[in-house]
Amino acid sequence: MKIIWTVQAVEKLEEFVDFIASDNPKAASRWAKKILNLVEKLEKFPTLGRKVPEINRYEIRELIEGEYRIIYRLETNLISILTIYHSKQILKKQEILREKKS
Repeated sequence: MKIIWTVQAVEKLEEFVDFIASDNPKAASRWAKKILNLVEKLEKFPTLGRKVPEINRYEIRELIEGEYRIIYRLETNLISILTIYHSKQILKKQEILREKKS
């Protein structure tokens, strides 16, 4: 399975890295590596994540890493990383359902 990141997902990843780095740059680097390694596992295990409860559609799934939700969409031979949310944020369903590939 090929993995692509949407523009929104890349921006959110950078936003969280910058936020964490403002307090602890090494922790930010470790966190980013965890996220990237977890996403990489989807190549072999595309259904590793659970269905996003708020959306309840098979193809919209999420991986959980600590307090962060990595939301992705399963497509034919493709996984689109849609966004990353902090678990305390309110999920904006309409953003996820309309997110296009970068």
